[in-house]
Amino acid sequence: MRRALAVVLALVATAAGLMLLGLVVPRPAALSFPPPGEAAGRHAIYLAANPIHTDILLPATPEVRDRFAFLARDGLDLGHPALATIVVGWGGRAFYTQTPTWGDLTLDAVWRSATIDRSVLHVALGGRVEGDQPGLVRVDLGDAAFAALLEAVADSFQPASDGAPQLIPNAAYGAFDHFYEARGPFNLLLGCNTWTAAMLRAAGVRTGLWTPLPPLLLWSLTLHEPTAAS
Repeated sequence: MRRALAVVLALVATAAGLMLLGLVVPRPAALSFPPPGEAAGRHAIYLAANPIHTDILLPATPEVRDRFAFLARDGLDLGHPALATIVVGWGGRAFYTQTPTWGDLTLDAVWRSATIDRSVLHVALGGRVEGDQPGLVRVDLGDAAFAALLEAVADSFQPASDGAPQLIPNAAYGAFDHFYEARGPFNLLLGCNTWTAAMLRAAGVRTGLWTPLPPLLLWSLTLHEPTAAS
């Protein structure tokens, strides 16, 4: 019993140590862009965080609507008068598509997330947001950084033979969202929050080296990019 307890404590201590390193060690070590919010132009994006997941909220500007024109092809109303943001998140296919609420959680979804699952992108139409809403963090990007973010998000979709994102039929939560096939496998250790961090890094925003949980990602932004994130 004591040996088993010692092994468990050692594993917990190792995991905690790795998360601490992942938080305090910046990635990349040096900036490749000008400071994200200080280049020409300014674009405000938001990170929406709950205890296990983060989404990226893009402003629904004409430029962004053009990049997401495929949503209109697939039946979403990009001309809706209340549309102010386009919400994008990446995750495991089973957990993401089968679990709109915690009451829908299944052992299959948990097992696939804990091992390896195919990935999907969830895209939803959203309304106006305020920076002081709980769970929201604003990140300011210059023109070049914002363009790089949009390119990285677009490259996360697994294209069909015609080059367009592949819609997953009958997987939406409601009338204002869709799921699409995504690139790369999903695993809890390299999951939705590490994808969000990778998108930010594509825009020149430094994050922690490894941020598998939302608090780690948000703390790493406070630590490494205090002028860009608020």
